[in-house]
Amino acid sequence: MSKQNGRIAALQMTSGPRVAENLATAGRLVADAVGQGAQLAVLPEYFPIIGAADADRVRAREDFGSGPIQSWLAETAQRHGIWLFAGSIPLAASTPDKMRNASLVYNPAGECVARYDKIHLFGFKKGDEAYDEASFIEAGDQPVAVDTPFGRVALSICYDLRFPELYRALGPVDLILVPAAFTETTGRAHWEILLRARAIENQCYLLAVGQGGRHENGRMTHGNSMIIDPWGEILDRKLKGPGVVIADLDHQRIADIRESLPALAHRKL
Repeated sequence: MSKQNGRIAALQMTSGPRVAENLATAGRLVADAVGQGAQLAVLPEYFPIIGAADADRVRAREDFGSGPIQSWLAETAQRHGIWLFAGSIPLAASTPDKMRNASLVYNPAGECVARYDKIHLFGFKKGDEAYDEASFIEAGDQPVAVDTPFGRVALSICYDLRFPELYRALGPVDLILVPAAFTETTGRAHWEILLRARAIENQCYLLAVGQGGRHENGRMTHGNSMIIDPWGEILDRKLKGPGVVIADLDHQRIADIRESLPALAHRKL
């Protein structure tokens, strides 16, 4: 597939416990991004629901290929004629008390053309703040990249960001996606530096789209959605609250950087 330049958008949200309200918010953000020329748009991790407890997400899971969230994604992509990446939605797992945290890709015809299930499950404990995704998520085991008119796109979700070997296994790629619901604690310390490192070492664009703000359950997510070029420069960002982050993906920029600093060609391992 030949590659073309394109306008890409991150749609930052602060999702709550009601799926219908979150889909309505996402719909407004998609329309806003398309109005600014976006041809590829990415929603954050858990964009359809962040409830009072982890079990709320498990209860909202859908069977792959059917359900109101997936129907909304297909219809929205087709109506706007864009590539739409669902940062993550809860899908059925092999056990009834768990879910798969899955990123789905829809083409402009509204067809789901790729699925990535989050491989690395977040665990964190510091004082009163604790997270254990393995207690309610069934991990995936297959890295996924998808070919689009705008180049090869590597899929990942949130905690995957800390594991650079995932992106190396998929490379070379033109764009890395990192939909997330990073905590404020870890995000403030590590989010931007890890994002810029992944863009620089893979010499590609990186689009990071987060949940950003205080949710109804009291959780604070870091937000700070951004688009980064292959030199590590931040092209656009939004710190907190719902909104659109948008920039142009330029293949000549990728080529120039890889030619002047051929680090990918110099790899020994």
